[in-house]
Amino acid sequence: MTDPFRALADECRRALLDRLFAENGQTLVQLCTGMAMSRQAVSKHLAILESANLVTVQRRGREKMHYLNPVPLAQMVRRWIGKFEDVALVALRDGPA
Repeated sequence: MTDPFRALADECRRALLDRLFAENGQTLVQLCTGMAMSRQAVSKHLAILESANLVTVQRRGREKMHYLNPVPLAQMVRRWIGKFEDVALVALRDGPA
């Protein structure tokens, strides 16, 4: 799965991204702490997020450190939300028709 929208469709994957946003650079063990799923399930979710380029991985010795990649999210916001904000700002500026 390389589509960031499909990767974000799952609540568990969004929770993992939230955890990386709160504390970037975590190991698989750290990300599993407090999650109601197996380590293998968390690992599969992280692989999907990585293939969608929402998470990057760096090796630190024997550990893999997972980092949030905000670039695709920012592109999504600009592409899908930004154009609607521009319309709303123009409407506010120009007032009622």
